[in-house]
Amino acid sequence: MWGGRTGALSRVWGLWPTGVLGRKPLSCNAASLEGNNSPHCWNCGGPGGPLRGDGFFCPQCSALQPPDPTRDHFSLMDCNRSFRVDTVKLQHRYQQLQRLVHPDFFSQRSQTERDFSEKHSTLVNDAYKTLLAPLSRGLYLVS
Repeated sequence: MWGGRTGALSRVWGLWPTGVLGRKPLSCNAASLEGNNSPHCWNCGGPGGPLRGDGFFCPQCSALQPPDPTRDHFSLMDCNRSFRVDTVKLQHRYQQLQRLVHPDFFSQRSQTERDFSEKHSTLVNDAYKTLLAPLSRGLYLVS
């Protein structure tokens, strides 16, 4: 399933999805769990409900779920909805999320998961770039 460099890097970083034997959770707050509005897993058909980790993975089969494109940048990046943002924390969160959903880590998975990974990664990049720069952060807040 997770072999080679991908498995080794994920084990080193300790960012496997929660609930799978030997995997550690990625820390998040309640706002981070509101990412996926799909009632059932696309892969196993398992029931919806709170998803593990940051709401990216099915609690039954650990398959990456489709991203919620309406998810707020602040909740995705685990920040308060405010103009003042801790950029060190933001950078750390960006790195955590990319280690979790970056397409490089899904090269051996199904085409569906590779597509979802690409979309998640794009949303994380957009959120990070938007919240990092004061001007774009302010514009995002007023929009």
